[in-house]
Amino acid sequence: MPRPYRLSLWRRALNALVRPLARAGLAGPRTHLLTVPGRRTGRLYSTPISLVEDEGGRYAVAPYGDRNWVKNARAAGWVELRRGRRRERLRVEELAAEEAVAVLRRYYELGRVTRPFFDVTASSPLEDWVAEAPLHTVFRLGSG
Repeated sequence: MPRPYRLSLWRRALNALVRPLARAGLAGPRTHLLTVPGRRTGRLYSTPISLVEDEGGRYAVAPYGDRNWVKNARAAGWVELRRGRRRERLRVEELAAEEAVAVLRRYYELGRVTRPFFDVTASSPLEDWVAEAPLHTVFRLGSG
C-alpha cells in the first residue's frame, strides 16, 4: 500500500520554499510553477510540479493522487506554467490509464522523492502499472 499524502507543516514549508524558486526559474530543470483557477471561487492557486517531457509532448503528473490542483485543472481545462520569466497557458487533456503508463514510468524514474507514493516499482509488470495509473492523474499539456 503506498504511503498516503499529507500536507504536513514540513511539506507546506517545503512548498513555500520551492514556489518562489520555481517562479524565478531557479528550481530543478523539470520544476515549474503550475497555476490554475479554483473550481468554485475562480481564485488562482499555484503549486510547484515536475514535468515529464518526451518526444510525445509535455505532461503534468499528480504523484499524490487527486489533489485540488488536479480537480481544478480538470474543471478549468487549462493551466498556466511558469518558470522564470516564461509563462504559458496550456490546455490539459487527461490520459487514459493505458496511455499514462509510459509517462508514469518515466516520472517514477526521474522522481525519487515521490516513489513511496507508488505501489509499483520500476520492474513491475505492465498490468501492475495499468492498475496503478488511475491513482496518479496524468495530463498532456498542449498549446491553446
